[in-house]
Amino acid sequence: MTTADTARMPTRPSALGRYEDWPAYAAQHHFAAASPSAQQLADALGVPAPAPVPEYRVDTETEYDGVITSRLSWQLGFGPRTSAWFVRPAGSIGPLPGILALHCHGGIKSHGAERLVLLPRDEEYDAGADDAAGFGPVPAQLREKLYGGRPFATRLAQQGFAVLAHDAFMWGSRRFGLETQPWRTEQAVNGQQALWREAGVEPSTADLYNAAAADHEETVAKAATLLGTSIAGTVAHDDLAALGILTSLPGVDPERLGCTGFSGGGGRALVLAALSPLIRSYVVTCMMTTFASLLPAYLDAHSWLLHSPGLSKLGDWPDLAVRSTAGAFLVQYALADQLFPEAGMRDADAYLSQRMPAGRYTGSFWPEPHVFSTAMQEEAAAFLSSNLQANDAHAFSTTDSARTAL
Repeated sequence: MTTADTARMPTRPSALGRYEDWPAYAAQHHFAAASPSAQQLADALGVPAPAPVPEYRVDTETEYDGVITSRLSWQLGFGPRTSAWFVRPAGSIGPLPGILALHCHGGIKSHGAERLVLLPRDEEYDAGADDAAGFGPVPAQLREKLYGGRPFATRLAQQGFAVLAHDAFMWGSRRFGLETQPWRTEQAVNGQQALWREAGVEPSTADLYNAAAADHEETVAKAATLLGTSIAGTVAHDDLAALGILTSLPGVDPERLGCTGFSGGGGRALVLAALSPLIRSYVVTCMMTTFASLLPAYLDAHSWLLHSPGLSKLGDWPDLAVRSTAGAFLVQYALADQLFPEAGMRDADAYLSQRMPAGRYTGSFWPEPHVFSTAMQEEAAAFLSSNLQANDAHAFSTTDSARTAL
């Protein structure tokens, strides 16, 4: 190849748009856990150490539907600025139990935590259009299909919690810049666009981004492996930083902290509780099984949040709960979940029932597909209320006819 040939070759675009500073940060910052068990997990996932609790900025504040919703933002040690929503009851008195509400994967990375928050439509549009990307409000089908149409973080706040919901690494404000796509991602998007044209579909800006981000997740996983981290480990970095923010917010009792998440958010809750002793109680929804049950048919049902290289050397997926120092925790299983075989869920439940001390683990089985139904949300909120002592006047009932016997 001659010099002239080289000069004519196009320059490969960055595969880490908006995250070119990630490699240097990951190389220099390694999370120091509070216990040997948590350190083993942090090392397996390659969790970067969050910088000291960053200063947050209050960008907007609205009182709506009985709660005060503040849009916050903060700058982490790498990547774009994080957006988050802090939701608490209007007129609340005294410190409240704090909940970190962790959004799901959902196959939609154009939007992050705002899927969990109720906002007036004009503010919801602004949240979705972060950085002038023009993505618009949260796709209605995302909330309707997966959350029963309910913004869960707002609902928790109405029950007496102070709730923080933040965009995680790869989502919303923390998304990668894919305006100029890596070549392999561009090829995948071109193929998807051909299918859309054939079907007569006019994709939105968010549709185009999500198609690119779905393929790009493979590239991000490769980068994480080269850096000695993982997607789950880097997401955990963002979650640990947000937990630090939550402890510093006014009106939050740092001795009564919990977390909850559905699907990929449930996996995040499981990892966070295993890494941080600050979590006193948590709920995992539709994200519990055994590794063996994923082979061979369910491997392509899940993202890199579940498939972390080296994690199985520490044990099975339910072992993450065993590593946690939190008090009581709830795992909600959906018997018609298309992403997990029932046998794997049953095995995980039996494993946790045998390994956990009496009173720490509760498993509930629901006749549902892969969703976080409103009835399941009520059970989750009641469980957190019972264990973190939220305002009893706002507590949910723990009884629901949709829940099946264990």
